[in-house]
Amino acid sequence: MSKPANEIRLIAENRRARFDYIIEDVFEAGIVLTGTEVKSLRAGRATIAESYARPEGPGMMLINANIAEYPPAAQFNHAPKRPRQLLLHRKQINRLKGAVEREGRTIIPLRIFFNARGIAKIEIGLAHGKKAPDKRASEKEKDWKRDQARLMRDRG
Repeated sequence: MSKPANEIRLIAENRRARFDYIIEDVFEAGIVLTGTEVKSLRAGRATIAESYARPEGPGMMLINANIAEYPPAAQFNHAPKRPRQLLLHRKQINRLKGAVEREGRTIIPLRIFFNARGIAKIEIGLAHGKKAPDKRASEKEKDWKRDQARLMRDRG
């Protein structure tokens, strides 16, 4: 039995990101990982809630992402919160660097997943923070959509 061509396996998602930030653009990037990190990701043991990405040298680094240690690896394990290099095209890196330096934007990870080929990828978003009124408005809109769906379901 073969997998569908577009199937992805979600490992971790930053659900709070869409509440705290207005996401302007989304990029898919590769991550430089060690063997024990990949095994830990396959077990689904990662959190990206407090992490962010920043330009460092010629590339981008993922900071503060927690990929738990892989217990069977014993002394050959990785550091759980080590900075990890992100793999992006040069144009994408330049665009992100410019947005962070000139416009004061933030680069936040949205989700980590395995693509159809089984390669670990991360989806990062170029964002700027929401103010309190924006958060209230998005919460109000979400509640209204939920009520709308409930009304349609009850009538139909």
